[in-house]
Amino acid sequence: MDHPPVVVHLEHDGKVLLVDDQGNGPQAAHRGRLADAPSLRFPTPAEVEALGIEHGSPRRINLDDVTNGVTVLKAYPHIAWPESWPWKDDLISDNAVHPVARESVYRSLHRVVSKAIVINGDGKVLMGRVARGHFLGHWTLPGGYLDHDEHPRAGCIREALEEFGLNIDLDTNAPVVTQRVFDGRGLSFLSFTYTSTETEGQDIKVEPSEIAEGAWFAPEEAFAQAVSYFDKTALKAYVER
Repeated sequence: MDHPPVVVHLEHDGKVLLVDDQGNGPQAAHRGRLADAPSLRFPTPAEVEALGIEHGSPRRINLDDVTNGVTVLKAYPHIAWPESWPWKDDLISDNAVHPVARESVYRSLHRVVSKAIVINGDGKVLMGRVARGHFLGHWTLPGGYLDHDEHPRAGCIREALEEFGLNIDLDTNAPVVTQRVFDGRGLSFLSFTYTSTETEGQDIKVEPSEIAEGAWFAPEEAFAQAVSYFDKTALKAYVER
């Protein structure tokens, strides 16, 4: 199918609007369906208007890397729950749905990370200089992506052990929860940052494939060293509490 240059990703509580190549919708999605070619897509702005659907201010997402010259406008529709629309989870494995729509739904899923502010007996904060990944060469708090079916508390405890060889206990304070979309791809990251004390008598033993070195910083210095938006937000809250 010829794909329009601009389409609208309308989503409401897990339901997504799909139309056929003539703009007729809503159309159903079927998990695991195999088709010779895609026949379903997101509607264009004109098709959304023709369907009488109003929506909030859209976020522009560039999908040039999937289909050259295509922009997706991600928006929340101002309607009652659209029971007749397909579930977003059903269209991921339906190749009758155009890859632009499938990729846009995939990119809308939160990437969840869990981190820890680990404090030693001198009141200093543990940070690691990253050996790979997003923040290569920069100092960050212990932490990383959650495994499937892993609670954020368990995730940062595991990461502290994997990255620094430390068995930590988390305090009872609520985590600092932060969410942000970082780039034109529209990827949304959700971060939980807990506070912990280092277990007495343990030495830092970094995993060199992940952390080049570990060091302790005064909280204010840790904040100045941090480059991650999530780390800075959590460290600011720690310093000010």
